[in-house]
Amino acid sequence: MKKLRLEAKMTQVALQLAVGIDQSMISKYERGDRWPNYHELIVLAGFFNTSVDYLMGRTGERRPYPPAEK
Repeated sequence: MKKLRLEAKMTQVALQLAVGIDQSMISKYERGDRWPNYHELIVLAGFFNTSVDYLMGRTGERRPYPPAEK
């Protein structure tokens, strides 16, 4: 997450304002002290236009999965 935030040229406070997750929690996530909950993962993946799997380190593919056909 830190890599994505820095690539976006954002501070932790700017990310807090953009996604509504407290800066202290963002700091803990980036240090590996805590993991985001399910809702926060979805919000962060949407904001960074990536998949939850990428944020969790399960894949190196940044692109989100294609939307399901209706």
